[in-house]
Amino acid sequence: MTTQSAAKVAPLADRVVIKPLEEAEQMRGGLYIPDTAKEKPQQGEVVAVGPGRFEKDQRVPMDVKVGDKVLYGKYSGTEVTLDGNQYLILRESDVLAVLS
Repeated sequence: MTTQSAAKVAPLADRVVIKPLEEAEQMRGGLYIPDTAKEKPQQGEVVAVGPGRFEKDQRVPMDVKVGDKVLYGKYSGTEVTLDGNQYLILRESDVLAVLS
């Protein structure tokens, strides 16, 4: 499922655009954990993919596709804000796994 914001973004080469999945509010021992203290989510949904990288003058197709739920490295990629929504742009090699 692509969003309007993601449709405006066309990643190059082997890059993917991911919308991080929101985690539910966490209460530990009755204490509120502010957004600034929470760990960043490491799961997201792919909203756009590039055409793939070139290797020996041939394009290598991407293994991930729009709509895939993926795990990615904690500090991977570049965060961007488009139309008020947070996205992450990273290389396909920074995607650790596809969730089924």
